[in-house]
Amino acid sequence: MRALLAALLLLPPATAVADFYTLKGHGGPIMGIASAPDGRIATASFDNTVGLWTDGAPQWLEGHEAAVNVVLFNGTGVYSAGDDFTLRHWPGGEILGRHKGKIVDLAASKTHVASASWDGTIGIWPLDGSQPQMLPVGSGGINSVAFSPDGSQLYSAGTDGTLRLWDVATGEERQQLLRHGFGLNELLINPDDGWLAYGAVDGGTRILDLQSGEELHDFTLDRRPILALALSPDRRHLAVGDGEGYIMVIDTQSWRIARDFRATLRGPIWALAFSADGQNIHAGGIDDAMYSWPLASLSEHGQMAQDARSFLKDPDEMDNGERQFARKCSICHTLTPDGKRRAGPTLHGVFGRPAGTVPGYLYSRTLTGSGIIWSDETINQLFDLGPDHYIPGSKMPMQRITGAQDRADLIAYLRRATASEDTK
Repeated sequence: MRALLAALLLLPPATAVADFYTLKGHGGPIMGIASAPDGRIATASFDNTVGLWTDGAPQWLEGHEAAVNVVLFNGTGVYSAGDDFTLRHWPGGEILGRHKGKIVDLAASKTHVASASWDGTIGIWPLDGSQPQMLPVGSGGINSVAFSPDGSQLYSAGTDGTLRLWDVATGEERQQLLRHGFGLNELLINPDDGWLAYGAVDGGTRILDLQSGEELHDFTLDRRPILALALSPDRRHLAVGDGEGYIMVIDTQSWRIARDFRATLRGPIWALAFSADGQNIHAGGIDDAMYSWPLASLSEHGQMAQDARSFLKDPDEMDNGERQFARKCSICHTLTPDGKRRAGPTLHGVFGRPAGTVPGYLYSRTLTGSGIIWSDETINQLFDLGPDHYIPGSKMPMQRITGAQDRADLIAYLRRATASEDTK
């Protein structure tokens, strides 16, 4: 009995059992996730919004005019950036800075926020509102940035395969640490344990010594590209998300793969974050929901995107008009009266409707002032010329349907699918 009691006293204290759950409400894929120490979660979505979740309930932060790619907490503030080239600060959504291309990553120190853009520059934005710096890298886009612990240095990873170190005060490049054969998508710094991790387009996941740059470990698998990295709060687990939908969890004490889980039914893992207590892994992909799996039981729960998205349906099961809608329109627009939350407004009842008039949707000024009435003719022109030429300055992505019959089939499908019951 005494031996049993002694053994029990050596066990770690009991902790709450982690649960599997989802956060639903977005109307597009989840592109970025951040976890705050107080348990709040922020999600960035293709639907142009940031979701700020407290105990599972969302507050929608709206203001971006295109997909939101990244979100982070910095103290009490929330920062986000995306395809509209802007860096925003919430809760007000004011624009702190603007690039000339999409912003795909953010990092924060006590005094600055850094932004990585596909325009080939790094933005350094002082939190006190003083003059920002734009660091030209030279070639290719920037995919990831990370500050040193004291905020005096900034690491960057780029599409040209380079890993660089910058002096924040002067804006000068101090060192090129690495040139990989393929582009670098993700970068993670662990200064407490003296290593950094990067994920590359070719599927490479490698660990380098932070001081010497020497390669310590290589977890490259035949899955590409690497799209997300996350470190648990206790630094014992490194999570890796890839283009084929797997979440690999690396034990950073033994440097062995502890978990390897196919997390999606289809599509990639675009975003990863650990919960504040480290018990759950939050993930985002092609589904409209954020999924959160207990680290201890990843494979015992469902996969992401159980219901196939319309743009993933078998093309042979659709007529040509529905195929055109699935490929060109469905990720941004719904056909139902409620509209849901999407990057674009519902198309229900679109024929005869003035452009920019669906209640509750945040339109660009260009569209609301266009005077366009949606009809067979105007929809045909939209896709013949492309939104960037037909309505320059609108939020609609640049795309065309060049075949006249394809456009006619799409319009016929929209006529059937968007009509209200009393007009069918």
